[in-house]
Amino acid sequence: MTTTVRVDAPSAPPLAFAARTPIDWVKRYAIRVAFGDTIAVLASIAGAHLIAFGTVNTAISSRNMLDGVVTPLHMGLVLTVLWSLALQMMDTRAGRIIGSGATEYKRVVHSSILTFGLFLFGAFFLDLDISRSYAIAVFPLGIAAILTNRWLCRQWLLARRAHGEYSSRVVLIGSQRSVLETARDLGRNPAVGYKVVGVGLTDGPDEGTLLGTDLPILGAIDDIPHRLDAYGADTLIATNSDHLPAERVREISWNLHPQRHQLVLAPSITDIAGSRVHLRPVAGLPLLHVETPQYEGPQRVAKRIFDVVVSGAILAVLLPLFLAVAVLIKRADRGPVFYSQERVGRDGESFRILKFRSMYVDADARRADLLAEISGERRLFKMKDDPRVTPIGRILRRYSIDELPQLINVLRGDMSLVGPRPALPEEVSDYSSKERRRLAVMPGMSGLWQVSGRSNLGWDDGIRLDLYYADNWSMTGDLIILWRTAKTVLFPDGAY
Repeated sequence: MTTTVRVDAPSAPPLAFAARTPIDWVKRYAIRVAFGDTIAVLASIAGAHLIAFGTVNTAISSRNMLDGVVTPLHMGLVLTVLWSLALQMMDTRAGRIIGSGATEYKRVVHSSILTFGLFLFGAFFLDLDISRSYAIAVFPLGIAAILTNRWLCRQWLLARRAHGEYSSRVVLIGSQRSVLETARDLGRNPAVGYKVVGVGLTDGPDEGTLLGTDLPILGAIDDIPHRLDAYGADTLIATNSDHLPAERVREISWNLHPQRHQLVLAPSITDIAGSRVHLRPVAGLPLLHVETPQYEGPQRVAKRIFDVVVSGAILAVLLPLFLAVAVLIKRADRGPVFYSQERVGRDGESFRILKFRSMYVDADARRADLLAEISGERRLFKMKDDPRVTPIGRILRRYSIDELPQLINVLRGDMSLVGPRPALPEEVSDYSSKERRRLAVMPGMSGLWQVSGRSNLGWDDGIRLDLYYADNWSMTGDLIILWRTAKTVLFPDGAY
């Protein structure tokens, strides 16, 4: 399916853009976030004070001249300043990380850990008798409060970006193919905050619109820097092109205004997580180091321990629900409660996946007849109104309750809580060498496919997401997917 990027390009230079810096929205948003962070820190300090001291402000004892002088209120004030400085120094509000990805949240946690370490070191150096309950309470409360503020601010920002606000206005330069692909990628993801307003081509015309889009061509490549302000653009992105060598990009950068414009280079590599990419300047060359995917080692051990602990705890809590669902399924048609099916796991090993039965007992026998009736994608067989699904099964599928027995597969080590979709043997037999790479990691109960559209996704989109996960997985990424899974289950879309 062809995606069309539509942009309403101004016919005349808007004076509003020339009157101020186009990236002022970054400063305004940073002020909003900083205000919320300060409120979050003060609230956590107040909560820890009530836990440790109640409503009393008793002086903190010390074996030096500060004995009887420093109170918890003084300590809270110092902690507020220290925490705020750490958040600022760790660049947690930078325009390049806000809006999407986990980097912002990681930096918040790292700056909080730094604050905690400095706080304890200062207390030890000054020989202050800090309440253990205060120290234990204030930092978990603070981290939770700041992350909540960041999440709320991000939701507000995403709502603004959905309407084209609070985004960098971008001009793309490069070959027609690379510019078109980049424009479509950015157009599909408004949350990243890049709104394309024009292009410049190294192998195409200097006027008109980009083929297949409404994006205006702003002129010859060398003239583009002088036309950014006319379109309110603050960012110039150079896409991959053989006609745009490093020396030419360098000359173009000289014509950019340092306070109003920024230059971004889009490398030819795609679907690489930021945590795997490291910039290292060597002999004047900005070398990008891309770490190879890691499938073994401490992270895999940590993932397995996390799977066992969490799946075991969830099974214990949901045992009454399991019993209730089993009774409803059994009463519906007297058939078996569970449905077992062969799937292909890590490194091509087969296992039997468990589900609550949501179809009639002859569902597998009727699958061939349904395949003959439908047209379209046959490799990922999903029907929105599948006649084989029972009435109770529709409810179970709608809220993913039918998949809960897979927790037993997770506990046994067949699956993980997060991973690619468990594949059928007939699907794997048709895999290309590229598609087989998704078998390098353990399949999961949830994954990028589930939180990105589920059955609404086509085969190619699902494979692309699975390959991205296989190459870039991390414990932090798994936690984010689990959080998004909870929202997907509560507000299901594409579940059938």
